[in-house]
Amino acid sequence: MISASGDSGPAQVGIVAGRGVGNAVRRNRAKRRLREALGLVELRRGAAYVVIASHEVVAMPFDRLVRRLAEAIVGTEE
Repeated sequence: MISASGDSGPAQVGIVAGRGVGNAVRRNRAKRRLREALGLVELRRGAAYVVIASHEVVAMPFDRLVRRLAEAIVGTEE
């Protein structure tokens, strides 16, 4: 995950799911799951985030996905 400071507006998030994640169905599922999980994580206002999906995102239990995203976001703020 990459983070950058921006203006004071809401956080901006970009999600990337390359072919390594799988076919189009799996890539779209990964992006949907990441969007839903990001809605449960507190993002810093004015920050811009780029989330790169891996093949693990599709099969990972949802609560674990949310925890991993939260840990990654805290790691970018330090």
